[in-house]
Amino acid sequence: MDSKLTLKLDTTVIKRAKEYASNKKVSLSRLVENYLDAITSQEDDAFEISPFVRSISTGKSVPPGVDSRSEYADYLEKKYK
Repeated sequence: MDSKLTLKLDTTVIKRAKEYASNKKVSLSRLVENYLDAITSQEDDAFEISPFVRSISTGKSVPPGVDSRSEYADYLEKKYK
């Protein structure tokens, strides 16, 4: 069953998200639903979430000195090794 959810987001983020969803040919609602489903359905508590992703899910900013691109590249390198 679908329910309505109201989110308060930065206008620039909304604009970019709409463009992204349009390019992927998916609704913004479905995009948000898939993201929330993915981060809440993890059964493995040992799964490590990067500071960048944690900041997205908690609404907090990325800690100073954290190079999220480098961390993500390291993550992908390990994942596909």
